[in-house]
Amino acid sequence: MSASLTSGGAQALRRIAASASVVAALGIVSGAAAQTAKPALHPVTHHAAPIRDDASHPHVYLMRGLLNIFSLGMDQLAAQIARNGIDASVYNHSVEETVVGAIVQKYRAGDHGPYILVGHSLGADAVMLMAQQLDAQGVPVALVVPFDGTESYAAPANVSCVVNLTQRKYAYVQAGAGFHGKLSNVDVSSDTTIDHVTIDKSPRLQAMALKEILQAAHGQSCRPGANVPAVARAKQSGPKEIAPQDNGSKESATKDSTPRELLPANNAARAKNVSSAKTASPAKSVAPAAPAKNAAPAKSTSPATSAAAAGSS
Repeated sequence: MSASLTSGGAQALRRIAASASVVAALGIVSGAAAQTAKPALHPVTHHAAPIRDDASHPHVYLMRGLLNIFSLGMDQLAAQIARNGIDASVYNHSVEETVVGAIVQKYRAGDHGPYILVGHSLGADAVMLMAQQLDAQGVPVALVVPFDGTESYAAPANVSCVVNLTQRKYAYVQAGAGFHGKLSNVDVSSDTTIDHVTIDKSPRLQAMALKEILQAAHGQSCRPGANVPAVARAKQSGPKEIAPQDNGSKESATKDSTPRELLPANNAARAKNVSSAKTASPAKSVAPAAPAKNAAPAKSTSPATSAAAAGSS
């Protein structure tokens, strides 16, 4: 039987076994354990009140963390999203591959979302991995909102916006290869009322996440393919502009719009050089030019006059 399992299935079994051992160690009753296992098989879906007839409509996928018992803020946020007319489904982080497969199937069937991914703890790790998997499948993702992931991840090229809510600096999200979207790392480590267990339930952070989600869902921001590449490239390529000049000349053909923040200083220096060159050049060119023009007629007329005089004599 084990020979027929895929690598993803084996990982899922290991996660289930690990979860079971933790449940036993904590002394959680079997009824509670059975209840936490349900979302993996039957996701909690909050349907929006209006029924949409168009082929594409926004959907938010929220991923819980360990054992589905420490990330109930995802359920609270999903309910708020649904009250604003947007479908939202809550899953356990262990079924990320299944959710990715469902999104790919919807996208290829003509439902282009926008798709929004939100997760807490291991669920935050899951949504970053899901975005990378969707990138490999050519599926765009409008917005990813990780709540306090356990590791640092790179935002892939298919993602339009990332709003990373974290209380640890080592879990900052970085721009990956080809990423041209908007990236924000919101560090809340200075807020003593927030920790890893409570960050997903913080009313302030939920309100921040909800605002970003609604704007992305309604196409007001984070539209796939609509972001200006210069926003993300300026942050990445800014330090490179301080490098030797030959590097700047090589990049100038392809990145004309990126180093906009550094142009004024460079232009000011160039303007001084140009102005000094302009003031110096007229002094050198005008002085010799005037005698040259005046001398030429004098030399040409005097011989002619002497020759005429000689002939007359």
